[in-house]
Amino acid sequence: MMDQPRRSNELGAGSTLAPSDTKSGARQLGRTGVALGLAALVVLVWSGLGAHHASAKLQESTQAAALITVATTQPAAQSQLSELILPGSVQANYEAPIYARTSGYLKRWLVDIGTPVKAGQLLAEIESPEIDQQLRQAQADLTTAEANQHIAGLTAERWRNLRASDSVSKQEADEKISLAASGDAQMQAARANVQRLRELSGFEKVIAPFDGVVTARNTDIGRLIAAGENTGPALFRVADMHRLRLYVSVPQTYAAVMKPGLKADLLFPDRPGKTYVATLDSTSSAIDASTRTLLAQLVIDNKNGELLPGAYAEVHFKLPPGEGAVSYKLPANVLLFRSDGLHVGTVDSKNRVVLKPVEVGRDYGSDVEIVRGLDTNDNVILSPPDSLTDGLTVRVAPPANPKRVAKL
Repeated sequence: MMDQPRRSNELGAGSTLAPSDTKSGARQLGRTGVALGLAALVVLVWSGLGAHHASAKLQESTQAAALITVATTQPAAQSQLSELILPGSVQANYEAPIYARTSGYLKRWLVDIGTPVKAGQLLAEIESPEIDQQLRQAQADLTTAEANQHIAGLTAERWRNLRASDSVSKQEADEKISLAASGDAQMQAARANVQRLRELSGFEKVIAPFDGVVTARNTDIGRLIAAGENTGPALFRVADMHRLRLYVSVPQTYAAVMKPGLKADLLFPDRPGKTYVATLDSTSSAIDASTRTLLAQLVIDNKNGELLPGAYAEVHFKLPPGEGAVSYKLPANVLLFRSDGLHVGTVDSKNRVVLKPVEVGRDYGSDVEIVRGLDTNDNVILSPPDSLTDGLTVRVAPPANPKRVAKL
């Protein structure tokens, strides 16, 4: 029993740690804490850097999204003739409606539409019994007037001889001589009336005024005809088509180049695949205030009769490039309308907008001619937004079809 406590004391004394072991554990614990602190610091720094990078990336993407994307093109100098296409109306060289000069009934007509006629050729005959009766009466009146004038002249001659011998008074002689003069005047009036009725009777024959083609016939046998152009439609219409006239309304922008001798190609819907040449003959030399256009008259040789008056023609004018500085042809949607005039937006080497004032020459509809303000090195913005300002940074879109753009 005495041995057990002694053994317990020995064991208890053997289990107590030495001071060197305690110091080693403390150092190990400190190193672990430092490592954990460094790891936490690294995590904290890494998280901060990640957040900053994400913020910078977000800001960069936001700024990129805010940039306006524009398409550009480069102007090319016009080195060839430009083309102006306008509608035109064809008319005959001469065209006249034929009205009756005397009233009556149409006795017969001798030509129909499409018939070539010569000047003086009989077209129709009108039967005018009233005119014929008036002519016969006038001829009878003329015969009476001639007889009265003859006897009045003989009487005046006798009284003139008697007055020479003082056989009659001067008053009586003057009366006889005056009656003779009056009879002569009545005879002349009767003769003029006969001549008038003969001419009216001659108008019973309707004739062609010039060489041409009958383009209209608005009458028929037995129809009542009234003289004059305000009493109904024309009996016939005759057109001289060996040469045609073409009328075109030219916008004021091109009035200066419309000079006699200018050539134009003509296309007709009824003559597909064929081109005709017309020559500018003259202009109205005045701008129509209501349409701001210049009326131009062109002539077309039509000896073979292929072309028809009244037809529509598509007129292609070949215009030389504008005089003076080099001009450029660009789409009309490049223009910006500002209070100080027309501008065109361009992009410099740093993708910044530069607004350039320009002067427009000819207007081709979908395209315009720029005569001042650009050169071939400019990158012109297509369809620029109205909010475009000078110095604004933009993104330039790549061409949709590089090969096609390079070819153009």
